[in-house]
Amino acid sequence: MLILASRSATRKALLQQAGLRFTAVPAEVDERALEADAVAAGGDGRDVAIILAQRKAEAVSALHPGAIVIGADQTLSLGSELLHKPTSRSDAASQLDHLRGKTHRLHAAVSLVRDRAVIWSDIQTAELTMRDFTPQERDDVLDREGEAALTSVGGYRLEGPSIRLFETVTGDYFTILGLPLLPLLAALRSFAPETLQ
Repeated sequence: MLILASRSATRKALLQQAGLRFTAVPAEVDERALEADAVAAGGDGRDVAIILAQRKAEAVSALHPGAIVIGADQTLSLGSELLHKPTSRSDAASQLDHLRGKTHRLHAAVSLVRDRAVIWSDIQTAELTMRDFTPQERDDVLDREGEAALTSVGGYRLEGPSIRLFETVTGDYFTILGLPLLPLLAALRSFAPETLQ
């Protein structure tokens, strides 16, 4: 049995498009507390992403013995600062303004857990540079994105109208969407080939 420990529609869609049969079971973890602990211990955005991916998978694994559980998470780093999903349109606009004309990093982590033990983890990083866009361009993109802008860290979706705000993107597309899919598929072939049948 394969379980995705996430409520992310994007991650579900990526696994479905890859032809995987799985169940989605959202993990109940205190992400902000885990992040605070990791940062207090000297961790950065990459550390936070991998810890969150592992803890989510472990939490769901505890409820489903024998299952292979996929945990995934993504963080956004602007230097040493970590940004989160915006809570409102004005928050999304503020985040976009904060990122305007700068390069930030998206860290996407994925882990496989069986019987509460991490059997594999990976993390990938993409670098994205936003244009020096105008407030009108920002507002136009937010109008087009609607509520979807609140579902992604940073207040944008590269797979949507937000692409208009970017100057350069370096990194794997799946990493940007929040799931390093190619490393995950390779790991499933090695550790749980039955899940690919």
